[in-house]
Amino acid sequence: MNPLTRLCLILFVLGTGSPPAMSAEGRADLNWWAFQIVERPAPPASSPAVHPIDAFVRDRLSREGMEPAPPADPETLVKRLHYDLTGLSPSEETMAEFARQADNASMEKLVDHLLESHHFGERWARHWLDVVRFAETNGYERDAVKPNIWKYRDWVIRAFNEDMPYDQFVRQQLAGDEISHPTEQSVIATGMLRAATWNDEPNDPQDYKYERLEDLVDVVGTAFLGLTVKCARCHDHKFDPIPQRDYYRFAAAFWPGPIEPRARELMGGPTAEELGYKDVFGWTDLHRSPSDFHLLIKGDPGRPGASVAPGHLSLVPWLDTPLHAPAPESKTTQRRLQMAAFLVDRSNPLTARVLVNRLWQHLLGRGLVGTPNNFGFKSEPPSHPALLDWLAADFMEGGWKIKRMIRQIVLSETYRQASIHPHESTYGVKDSGNRLYWKMNRRRKDAEVLRDHMLQASAELNLKSGGPSFYPELAPEVLEGFSRKSSAWAPSPESERRRRSIYMMTKRHLLVPLMTAFDFPNSEKPCGKRDVTIVAPQALALLNNHFVHQRSEALARTLRALAPDATIAEAWQKALGRPPSLSEHASCHAHLAEQEQHFRQQGSEYQEARFLSLASLCHLLLNTNEFAYVD
Repeated sequence: MNPLTRLCLILFVLGTGSPPAMSAEGRADLNWWAFQIVERPAPPASSPAVHPIDAFVRDRLSREGMEPAPPADPETLVKRLHYDLTGLSPSEETMAEFARQADNASMEKLVDHLLESHHFGERWARHWLDVVRFAETNGYERDAVKPNIWKYRDWVIRAFNEDMPYDQFVRQQLAGDEISHPTEQSVIATGMLRAATWNDEPNDPQDYKYERLEDLVDVVGTAFLGLTVKCARCHDHKFDPIPQRDYYRFAAAFWPGPIEPRARELMGGPTAEELGYKDVFGWTDLHRSPSDFHLLIKGDPGRPGASVAPGHLSLVPWLDTPLHAPAPESKTTQRRLQMAAFLVDRSNPLTARVLVNRLWQHLLGRGLVGTPNNFGFKSEPPSHPALLDWLAADFMEGGWKIKRMIRQIVLSETYRQASIHPHESTYGVKDSGNRLYWKMNRRRKDAEVLRDHMLQASAELNLKSGGPSFYPELAPEVLEGFSRKSSAWAPSPESERRRRSIYMMTKRHLLVPLMTAFDFPNSEKPCGKRDVTIVAPQALALLNNHFVHQRSEALARTLRALAPDATIAEAWQKALGRPPSLSEHASCHAHLAEQEQHFRQQGSEYQEARFLSLASLCHLLLNTNEFAYVD
């Protein structure tokens, strides 16, 4: 923090005193924990742990009379790292090599290798796309495809792979057209602002203009600040210190843009020519000197109130400075660029906390703050506030580098714990949600990893990266009700349909059933944490879905030339990454014999019956809990 900022903060605190964290009206005030500037706390000295993360976690466990779980075995750990960092399963050779050494040096070498893999960006980009409500179509009745919006997805993948500092990551998505040296890629980054739904025939165009503004405030507020700023559109925020006026000051950054309904093919935004690059779907201001922007009384476009100048949120008073006019040579207002500067200022108390909490959530199964899109008064309090601040401070001091922070977390003993604790029953009663991280959370693979793993197990995965999205095959009944089925969904060539799930077309009104069964999110609103349900349709999807059956048969084809004993061992290795136990081997023999007899009775020839029984075994393995979960 620079000396002037620190002085302003001290004067502010001295001038306002130290009010309680909640006002008399039951609202958070400026003393709320999330609104305090981030300072780096010292790790607890009483802990014997070397890693600062473990020091904080073990100190809290010790105070509760608890101890962490023992380390996970090498095979479990190498799988965990691969799924978390790349979304793909490890090779048999990688597992064997790691199991032979399994020391800290080997762990660090493996982590560095996975972080440098281009598959890292493919895995972690999907987490961010959830947060910014990304999809490739408009929604509403026509659900038209947004031209070239897939380039934004590829930009996010590239940003993660190149380890773009997070402050730059924020600036380019908000104002890639306004930075000092814009490029085609930085303008593509502004596609975040246009990735939402778009109604090309609103009943009330004037009202819809303000709905679009609300979406922009919502995605920026939740993604970067973890605040529900949009709740202040019609009145002062009921829980957080965000007056209605702040909503309109914040929204004014987007007022000059093309948010009113225009020609249908423009989808409410600038043309490629206006953006200055061919075939780019992004955002820019249409005016450098926009008309006055007015607060709406009760949020009603028909009741404009006082004019509002653009500005920042007053809950960060030491950064609440007037926005300056654009430079003479600028074609835009430069308001979004100034908003980005506010977000990534080192003294902004929210941005770093929100981001490191998201990283922790994806690696540990739950965030230190359990409400990743809301750090306001209605949030879940942080389980380890000092650890959250240590991570946030370390993140900023480390140059806002995401890979560095992920490396810090996965090399901790907290991450490397087993998912089963010797005192499971006792601790489970005391802390059933594992908020204290006394063990690793067992997690179900998300829809994308589950699908990719099936393709990988059957040796069919096409690792082609980037480019336009593919359309998977859909069962005919999924398209029932569409008057023009061929135009609604035309499957891509077979090899394209075997690409990683990150490259699958995300059409808002026609999501792939296998993906939605496993909680692929609704993309109409920002999603900070996916639902994790356990429902019957998931089992039915794995049992009956044509995609799963195709993968089972493909896996069986890779094994059919092997002897029976080798077939069973190889099937387990490819599907589950380990050999079967003696009892599992015996059960598989019995299953193959039973199924072969069944198919022979149904009239199949010997070779066909043998293949179908083997496909049945492969299908069984793809339906196991062990296949669907990460320990």
